[in-house]
Amino acid sequence: MAKQRPKAPGQRQLRIGEEIRHVLARIFERETLRDPALANVRLTVTEVRPSADMRHARVYVVPLGGGQMDAILEGLKRVKPYLRREMAAQLSLRYIPDLSFASDNSFDEAAHILTLLHKPEVARDLREDKDGNHDGEGEGDDTAADKPDGA
Repeated sequence: MAKQRPKAPGQRQLRIGEEIRHVLARIFERETLRDPALANVRLTVTEVRPSADMRHARVYVVPLGGGQMDAILEGLKRVKPYLRREMAAQLSLRYIPDLSFASDNSFDEAAHILTLLHKPEVARDLREDKDGNHDGEGEGDDTAADKPDGA
């Protein structure tokens, strides 16, 4: 039996995910969460991915200014009941999703790709591709096919 690809999120999932993200961002912005691991930590909610049945949601967060991500995730797990109560007051959903928090590594990956693209050998290859030259074909290469007859 072949593996099935996971379906792309539907329009409703995307909309609910954005609503949850906005609510959590407002809570993290204005509230001082009473957990020692979250004291003086500013969090950015980068994405929320609700499940198809809307009963679970994975929340991707990044601490501004760095921090111990493992401790922050444990602190978020401890304040999850409070966050769900606040979400219930601000969202009109049949079920308030159970939240699971994860670190968003996409910024680190983007920075890694950017450093790779700025390496001299990669920049040279990209420059050659942009000029339309491939596989070592340089502008100064003279081959028999390029020369006019009698030259």
